[in-house]
Amino acid sequence: MIQTDSTYWYGVTAAVYIVTCWVFSVVRGVHNCGTPKERRAYIWPDRKMQVMIYLCGTVLLPYVLNPQNEAAWILMKSYFPGTYYFYCGALIFCFFGTVKQWKVWKKANFIAAIITFLAMAPLVANAWWPAGLLSEQFLKVWNIVVTVVSICMIGYSGVAMWQVFQWIKKARELNYSNPDDFPTEYAHRMWLSPLILTPFLWPAFITNSQTVMAYMCIPLSIFNIALLLNVMPVWRRAAILTDIDEDEEAESFEDDELAEERSNRIAAEIEQFVNTEAAYLDSHLKLEQVVERCNFSRRYVSKVFIERFGGFSDYVNGLRLNYFERYKQQHPNSTDESAAEASGFASYKSYLKAKERLPQK
Repeated sequence: MIQTDSTYWYGVTAAVYIVTCWVFSVVRGVHNCGTPKERRAYIWPDRKMQVMIYLCGTVLLPYVLNPQNEAAWILMKSYFPGTYYFYCGALIFCFFGTVKQWKVWKKANFIAAIITFLAMAPLVANAWWPAGLLSEQFLKVWNIVVTVVSICMIGYSGVAMWQVFQWIKKARELNYSNPDDFPTEYAHRMWLSPLILTPFLWPAFITNSQTVMAYMCIPLSIFNIALLLNVMPVWRRAAILTDIDEDEEAESFEDDELAEERSNRIAAEIEQFVNTEAAYLDSHLKLEQVVERCNFSRRYVSKVFIERFGGFSDYVNGLRLNYFERYKQQHPNSTDESAAEASGFASYKSYLKAKERLPQK
């Protein structure tokens, strides 16, 4: 039975939530950066999707206008567990997947969208139709449908979280040369969002309480604004892309002999620092340290690593593998673990991973 006390408070809290959705959609829709058009998709790959997703909150208007309406209440309490896990998974895949194999997940995202739409469409139609369309028996059955779909979308968003975690881990292990190769900092802030939101999605649906829903709307509204503020400072990534564009433009007008000379100098510095001075024995060696030593931009050093040495991680670990063999010959009584650590590996497990990935020389 729907509660009838404090209906004004129920409508106001729901209205606050919807208004924050509208604010998010408008700001994300009109706010753009001044970088070249072809690069905008990389900076904001989820821009259009975020606008559409946040506009979906408009379907809750019947509850704002009449919280005592049973059909509006059923839609309101079902909306959050029925849609939010899909929203989170889709946005996570769309943003990070644009950088890393978004096409692989497009089909799964499309299927999840259809399932979510089919689950919510009857409830939306029922709430917006003045006299309602669905019988009480149908709504009881559909309550189960929404629960099942929500659980499926939990799995979907869980896969998105797991995939982004793997991308974060890979970015950390390989020490990517470009700051925007993978938006690791942003991923760290966003990849757990489905888990963080869970305590605010289910309580009203489970308890069938409008009071609980009113309290849920407040943190969800705050989350909307917090997310907006988090994605607003586009100038950070815009500045990175501008720097890269300027480097590419400068290089396009650069003499081939000068470019070759620069590459030779960087390669010599890399060999001297990483190999001759045995910097590879430092298990915490970072690409930034090599960049500082070479006194060239990160982009140039990374390019030389790829063209001359097969990449930073492979080159360093290749040297460590060779050192490991020499160390074992010189210290036959040493354990594999101690030999791996002496060779610059964090552990023997790291040595085995490198040995499996890299060809023996």
